[in-house]
Amino acid sequence: MPETVAVTELERLATAAFVRAGTAPDTAARVGAALVFAERDGQTGHGLSRMPSYVGQVRAGKVNGLATPDVARPAPGLIRVDARNGFAFPAVDAALAALIEMAPAQGIACATIHRSHHAGQLGPHVERLADSGLVALMMVNTPSAMAPWGGKTGLLGTNPIAFGAPRADAIPLVIDLSLSAVARGKVLAARRTGAAIPEGIALDRDGNPTTDAEAALAGTMVPAGGAKGAALALMVEVMAAALSGANLAGEASSLFDDKGDPPGLGQTIIAIDPGAASGGAFATTLERLATAIEADGDARLPGSTRMARRARTEIEVGDTALADLRDLAGE
Repeated sequence: MPETVAVTELERLATAAFVRAGTAPDTAARVGAALVFAERDGQTGHGLSRMPSYVGQVRAGKVNGLATPDVARPAPGLIRVDARNGFAFPAVDAALAALIEMAPAQGIACATIHRSHHAGQLGPHVERLADSGLVALMMVNTPSAMAPWGGKTGLLGTNPIAFGAPRADAIPLVIDLSLSAVARGKVLAARRTGAAIPEGIALDRDGNPTTDAEAALAGTMVPAGGAKGAALALMVEVMAAALSGANLAGEASSLFDDKGDPPGLGQTIIAIDPGAASGGAFATTLERLATAIEADGDARLPGSTRMARRARTEIEVGDTALADLRDLAGE
């Protein structure tokens, strides 16, 4: 049966598990907090279900738990971050800090990250830039998960994309979506609990529709919007992997096990000063649009209910995930 657990206790257990596996304490705390945040935010596919694979990868050396990101500035508006085969979160933090400094000074700035890992839930990353008054776009590639339209080979990842924009008197507008019909992390969560997955979101290794999570993870995900989703995933692959100098989806090892070399994934983040770009018109223009959407029947802005979820100090955690977490922490 699920158990209600304090957020602080979950963070403590997650941090302890990573430290026990050989992760630096500050990195362990950052990664643990990110997974618990996703769990509290309702994004369980990016939450505690990732703990066994993350910890196993540290133990196997597939993730360098002691890595610290290296930041270079090859051009005035560009930073290039080497995650050094460590967790993505410290590298993303370094990129965001630099973009918050650079974008207001010159109007726009871009960060690329290579030799990286799973960037988790993207919405909170772009939200940090939006909280600093910047419009943000983040694109990341993931290991092989989708076939190009008309193909059967997983040459593309689910390749999520996120967008954030500041609002004058409201929480930022945040859009965070995978380019597969459903994020692959949700299939992983279903496999861990033995649940069936919905029809129409995945194919087995032979290209047949499946509701079995194990078969789906061995096969490919169905792109959101069919051919259009596959084309967008290709765009993200270019922007996140080719532009950063990272591994392509078909070259990256799995994020779900401890086998193989580090995945070496890529992330690209673009930050824009909206006031400078719009001649001061951005805030009022966005509010006209937001007001029109919110006045249209039952329509609402994406992500508008997230703050209620994040206000919770306790969350319900499935017994399998909680047992894994306590075992990994040695408790």
